[in-house]
Amino acid sequence: MSAPEPRTVGELEDRLQRPASVALVLPRLALPCLQLTEALAALTAASPDELAALVGAQHGERARGFAVALQALLDCALVWPDGDGRLHMAAFLRNAWTSPLDLDAPLGQLLAGSNSDELGRMLAKLGVKPAADRKEQRLAALVEQHGDPDRVAALVAKAPAATRELLERYARNAPKQPGSILFGTPQADAEPGEQWAVERGLLIRDRYRYGPARMPAEVALALRGPDWQAPFAPVPPEVRSVPATGPDVEREAVAASMAFAAHAVSVLAACAAAPPARLKAGGVGARELSRIGRAAQCDEVPVRLVLETAGAAGLLARDGDRVTATAAYDTWAEKEPADQFAVLLRAWWTLPLTPGGSRDESGKALPALAGAPPCEDCVQARRGLLTAASQLPAGEGAAEPADLGELLAWLHPLVDELPQDATPFATLVRETELLGALALGAVSPIGAALLADGAEALTDTCRRLLPAASGTARFGSDLTAVVAGTPSAHLCELLDSVADRESASAASVWRFSPGSVRRALDAGHTPDALTTDLAAVAVEPLPQPLSYLIRDTARSHGRVRVVAAACVIHGQEPALLAELAAHRGLVHLGLRQLAPTVLISRTPADGTLAALRAAGYAPVEEEPDGSVRIERARRHRAAGPVPPPRRPGGRARAQRTDARTADAGTAVDLHALARRLRDAPQDLAVPDPYDGRPYASDTEEIIAETARNLSFTDARQLAHAVDEGRSITIEYVATSGSTTVRTLSHLELDCPYLHAWCHLRDDERVFTLSRIHGVMPA
Repeated sequence: MSAPEPRTVGELEDRLQRPASVALVLPRLALPCLQLTEALAALTAASPDELAALVGAQHGERARGFAVALQALLDCALVWPDGDGRLHMAAFLRNAWTSPLDLDAPLGQLLAGSNSDELGRMLAKLGVKPAADRKEQRLAALVEQHGDPDRVAALVAKAPAATRELLERYARNAPKQPGSILFGTPQADAEPGEQWAVERGLLIRDRYRYGPARMPAEVALALRGPDWQAPFAPVPPEVRSVPATGPDVEREAVAASMAFAAHAVSVLAACAAAPPARLKAGGVGARELSRIGRAAQCDEVPVRLVLETAGAAGLLARDGDRVTATAAYDTWAEKEPADQFAVLLRAWWTLPLTPGGSRDESGKALPALAGAPPCEDCVQARRGLLTAASQLPAGEGAAEPADLGELLAWLHPLVDELPQDATPFATLVRETELLGALALGAVSPIGAALLADGAEALTDTCRRLLPAASGTARFGSDLTAVVAGTPSAHLCELLDSVADRESASAASVWRFSPGSVRRALDAGHTPDALTTDLAAVAVEPLPQPLSYLIRDTARSHGRVRVVAAACVIHGQEPALLAELAAHRGLVHLGLRQLAPTVLISRTPADGTLAALRAAGYAPVEEEPDGSVRIERARRHRAAGPVPPPRRPGGRARAQRTDARTADAGTAVDLHALARRLRDAPQDLAVPDPYDGRPYASDTEEIIAETARNLSFTDARQLAHAVDEGRSITIEYVATSGSTTVRTLSHLELDCPYLHAWCHLRDDERVFTLSRIHGVMPA
């Protein structure tokens, strides 16, 4: 239920104190209104003449624009006059600017926390005597003194050179630091000349001496001089116009609408046939958008526009990690193009985002259908764009669509623009043109129907402009089929099944080929049925090349057949094979006779052999080369002995175990070992510059620094295995505290982890170097 209308000015003023009320009104204000509110926020309260002087709107066209903008603020009750004629504004509207016009707070606000003695010392420095010695009179006298620009200018002229330079810098860009105020000796790190200004109230310091000094707004305005004016643009940007008659605009809008309707059918058909995958973070990524664009033969912007509007209309929905078509899509696909287009157009008009937004502030691609937070400014921007275009003279349109974007930025300056736009609202202007709401720079009948906010009127306009779906095609001798306008769903389904679509716009083109006809035959169509169905939708008799193509492809279709089988059974006796095929006890094998001496089975070879032998037959298994496979009992043996885990302090025990293992293995060639030792390089590794330990390689140094539980020898042995690609056995302590001995191969160092193939788990595993407590040869 909506809130009741306010009955009094006080009630309206009270309502406007709420942030929600101001948030609803502010986006509707034009740039001059916002500039006036910012100027008034800087002055806190001012007469209309003072406000006009601040923005330089005292004469001519600027004065007329000032009056219009001020009246708009008065009508919205955002600004109202008091009994003395001074203008005031809603509190939340005033707080919308932290530093209006780059000015700090007024002097009275900055001095609100000071005491009477502090104000008296400042007045004494200024040589001003208040009407009374109370705090209120002293503060009023000080505000009156600094509220006169001439007095402030005369005072600053007497200041030291360092103070004048400091004040001029603060007037241009004053640092802001809120807080209570206390006057006294400035900080030791105060800027040169600051003390003189602080003593006279030209600068105010924080009570707790935190942050820079602050310059009151009155002082800053006085120092900026009488020629300085606040920004004010009462005149909207010029929109260059060119002739655009009604029939021309309607014709352009119809062409754009038909092209978008055809793209929508193609894009959604591609999504229905192969649902796009969703990213883990949500939405359809750039790769899927490109795939859909190639299938539908359109750019990324139309694809995004179709997906977002279809999602809002309920034609697409998330289904796990995919975006699939809904049951509503099937109903939509059977409708006429005008009704299809009207559904998407209504969804776009109320869509709380800009579908064409494809890049963020850093230039990173944005996914579609990502479920972005709703943006009501986007809805207002669409209406504002069409409203701005509708204000052009009749029979004229914008020469450059970018001019309409600049006009929209002037009418609604608080509406956010997309980071990717080179000109204001370039993406929104293109979307409006793609949908035919804006044509030749003017509002089309479709755009006018959108502005009217009538669903039935919009549907009627689309039905009047867009032709009905075409149910016929023209077949050429070059094996093409051309459909003028938007093809019907039945025609699309038929042609897509037997031909490949080459283009889809105002006219769609399909091309026949042996592969496309074979695809239709694989789907179960017969050549006679294809010829009959195509002839039924042909404007003229089918050309002979197409008929020949269908007959020639059908003649060779199915001459070679492929069947899936787990194994093949063959023999020399047809009667025996026929007996196997008819055996009731072998039905579960799924036997099928391809030839008198050939059977195929749906059961793997081991299961088929066992079943045949259980039924009393004596089959043998063949090798791939046709020879009989000899079955021998397999003996399982370990590839090599696994050394026992190394116990802490048990290095001698491990050495004895290694010696026993070496003795049990193959005898070592002592002469070969002596030659290897003799030929080995005699150079010692360069010691590490930090701890003096000689590291032989960078890998050894990395492992020694990371695997703190390994001795120097074990670290070198593990590094050697990594560098040489050798297998190694480690003693590993898992996170659960259990200790296991694992043989590893295919080592790959990724500090602080070791990727390797674990023979214990028969899988690739990742090991933390700091959890390796021992290393042994594999």
